[in-house]
Amino acid sequence: MTELDTGDAGDTAESTATAAAHTPAETGRRAHASRRGFMRKVFLAGGATAVATMGGAGAWTALADDDTTTADPDPSATATTDPSGAPSGGPGGPGGGAGGPGSEEITEEFFGVTTDGKRIDDLYTVHSQGVKTAPVIAAATAFLAGLSDTERSDVQFSLHSTEWRLWSNIDGYTRQGVSIEDLSDEKNALGEALLTAALSAQGLETTQLTRRINKAACEAINQTQYAEAYYWTVMGTPSATEPWGFQFDGHHLVINYFVLGDQVVMSPCFWGCEPTSMEIDNKTVDVMQDEIKAALAAINALDTTQRSAAILKSTKDNEELIAGAFSDNAVQAYTGIQASKLTSAQRTKLLALIELFVGKAKNDVAKVQMSEIRKHIQDTHFAWMGGTAAKSAFYCRVQSPVIWIEVDCQSPFAFGSLYGEENGGAPTQQHLHCVVRTPNGNDYGKELLRQHLLTSPHHR
Repeated sequence: MTELDTGDAGDTAESTATAAAHTPAETGRRAHASRRGFMRKVFLAGGATAVATMGGAGAWTALADDDTTTADPDPSATATTDPSGAPSGGPGGPGGGAGGPGSEEITEEFFGVTTDGKRIDDLYTVHSQGVKTAPVIAAATAFLAGLSDTERSDVQFSLHSTEWRLWSNIDGYTRQGVSIEDLSDEKNALGEALLTAALSAQGLETTQLTRRINKAACEAINQTQYAEAYYWTVMGTPSATEPWGFQFDGHHLVINYFVLGDQVVMSPCFWGCEPTSMEIDNKTVDVMQDEIKAALAAINALDTTQRSAAILKSTKDNEELIAGAFSDNAVQAYTGIQASKLTSAQRTKLLALIELFVGKAKNDVAKVQMSEIRKHIQDTHFAWMGGTAAKSAFYCRVQSPVIWIEVDCQSPFAFGSLYGEENGGAPTQQHLHCVVRTPNGNDYGKELLRQHLLTSPHHR
């Protein structure tokens, strides 16, 4: 499926498969819930592994999906799980990182991104981190309070809902929640206040510029149905003590934000755009330029020997992304150059690249995460594909036990004509896909949630 594909191939079969699975609670959802119901149905068919991993009979209740899911998973569903708890497969096939055909479903229980299919233990613990989460709790509470009953029903899911994992960077992807297009100005202002509370000034600017360029580009090619296709969902109930979170999901922009007390996990996130530079109202609007420059600065700081270790290939294919949408359990061995082989100045440039992505979260959240990343800097690897000139298309990956970042320049797709390129041509910096994850099981705050459920008396 292309990023602006309006085709419905395959939907008929999925709708037929899920028609009998909907519960009465689904009646308040939009018609596209049938597609999501199918995905959950497939996923839940292997639910025993998740419960075994969580431990304890109470985990059945704690892990129950939201009320849009069928209560009795169909044993004929084609879930692929491994009783060991390890993922049964690695990264998706070609196009999987973009949420392409054949990958828009969940067939494995969550395990997390790893180097070898085995998680490293004791990386994440439930403890006080001093992050000020009160502003984001207040903003989320106000956002929910400002919605109508129907909108709130569409937005709010159980904390344990598979809705967390059903995100995609594709415009034409069928989403749940409520879209910014369908909300009034007053309600959208409450949503913007939530983003402001959760993100740094740099992160907020990235979300605003991405949406601005997307809207202008869609209007320029008469695809206005995708101009404001960004959706809100809230998982659980905003609380100072109990876990909860939210998701903001749309074209080239996905934010997953988990809160537990004064701890925050903001991943997976997808940051991108096409084009990354565009004339709007006679003014050039740019996005993600600092990230591109920082990546190039990191590779160009290396000497010839170091480059030979870091650069996996000098050519750039269209799709190099590994851990994009529907690739929560991607397995990727360390490749490239290890940061222990870098000089202090070279590591500083690598950390500057990392901080541009981590720094999209509020400053205190980013400070905590950067501290963890520095603890593992010697075990961090930096890999590169493509050219290294100022305008070269490239792919790079930063990978450590606690951070995963991919930066991928892709071929012109829907908007190539807007910047003088043929759609489907050579990869370009004008079409950028970036993914940020927390490896070893803590995307969506899953590891913190697991520990909370096992150790909190009221969950036993």
